[in-house]
Amino acid sequence: MTALLLLGACTSATDEADRRPAVPKGAAGAVAENAEPGTADWRIGRKGAQHEIEGYADRVSVLPGESFRLFVSTTTGGFTAEAFRMGWYGGKLARKVWQSGQAPGVRQPAATIDKRTRTVSAPWNPSMTVTTPDWPAGSYLIRLTATSGAQRYVPVTVRSADTAGRVVVLNETTTWQAYNLWGGYDLYKGPSGGLEDRSYAVSFDRPYDGNGASKFMTYEQPAIAHAEKLGVPLAYATDNDLHAHARLLDGARGLLTLGHDEYWSTPMRRQAMQARDRGVNIAFLGANAVNRHIRFGNTPLGENRLVICYKDTAADPVSRTNPAESTQDWRLPPKPRPESDLIGIQYICFPAEGAFRVLRPDFWMWRGTGVRAGTRFPGLIGPEADAVNRAGPTPRPIEIVAQSRITCGDRPATAHASYYTTESGAGVFATGTMRWVCAMRGPVCGHGITRAGQDFVTRSTETLIRAMAAGPLGLTYPARDNLEHIMDGKSS
Repeated sequence: MTALLLLGACTSATDEADRRPAVPKGAAGAVAENAEPGTADWRIGRKGAQHEIEGYADRVSVLPGESFRLFVSTTTGGFTAEAFRMGWYGGKLARKVWQSGQAPGVRQPAATIDKRTRTVSAPWNPSMTVTTPDWPAGSYLIRLTATSGAQRYVPVTVRSADTAGRVVVLNETTTWQAYNLWGGYDLYKGPSGGLEDRSYAVSFDRPYDGNGASKFMTYEQPAIAHAEKLGVPLAYATDNDLHAHARLLDGARGLLTLGHDEYWSTPMRRQAMQARDRGVNIAFLGANAVNRHIRFGNTPLGENRLVICYKDTAADPVSRTNPAESTQDWRLPPKPRPESDLIGIQYICFPAEGAFRVLRPDFWMWRGTGVRAGTRFPGLIGPEADAVNRAGPTPRPIEIVAQSRITCGDRPATAHASYYTTESGAGVFATGTMRWVCAMRGPVCGHGITRAGQDFVTRSTETLIRAMAAGPLGLTYPARDNLEHIMDGKSS
């Protein structure tokens, strides 16, 4: 079945009411796109019962104009699908770009489980093919609606064909999949609820659990909305793309990883570091990034649709034949490569809880926020946190711009936010907390986040993204190294 195309009305970005005084060079497309009419009705109204409606796509990402297939299962008589591009759109946060006709409902076969790796797959028949002739690059949510009214999301990224001159927004697809318990298994637990029967590999050939896009909504959507609001040149890609396309970041101005980007392959890390060494800025808006070393594998539906992570050298057969590709944490043997070498700081704690405390009030990102040394923002640190790796490696010069006393389970700890610059001119910023993006939603994020915290995070992030889009951060904002003071237990 071929899906039907519903074209939205077009509004000129040069309308007097939407003119912006200082549009960055190359940003006209972003401004025009977000001047299009937004759609208020894009959220899930009712999830319904567990298997009432659910689905997945056979492509994690597509280029504009390419097609993908939807695999949908429902206990009802039929369903429809709608595609929403996520952005700003005058505060409505999405634009509807496509809608299918009514499709017949089919209850698809039960999940299959590979006995060796405990990999869950959904061996379903395709329900429809979706074409994307007029879809601009971006993060999309496909909303499935059963005849009963039950709804679920299927996330799909339309990847930018060219990232030159743009800040690349990276959808954290490998981490979404690592925590996906659809079918009863993910990389953390199985039916027992413990580690002993968890998966060693997880497949994209299955729906996501929950509403279908919970990780995206919590850790990515708020940052994407604010980035698009700025009108700077953006590009879109996924973790899968960073792995598969060796020249993805050629000419890019920056790489923006969002709230939880934990699972990285060797090609992902290599490409990010090579881009940094060419002057490409990087920002880690979360914590616990680049912590788990993964490999990709193939599934019946295509290449790189399997995320392999044994988390245990003894269990991973590759550890005996190619130790450098064994899938335990990056910092662990047989070939330790701590993630601080790229991020500046690295993961230290779960569960973390605490207030974000400003150390360097004159740090360039904080300009206009009104902070002083010691200004605290409650609830902003958590549920995972990063800090200086005292054993190294740590890039220099590095500037520790926040130092926060937190609780790590039942013990005290210290979390950091950092910024370092390189000989290439690149700047690398890391928040050190997984709650940064969620805080852009304000008090509805929970955890004691205040309006003041929301304003601080939002304004700082907007300053960061604008500066990343302008060129190598280190040329304008060289890091002022204070690592020795931090290591000596001083504040500076």
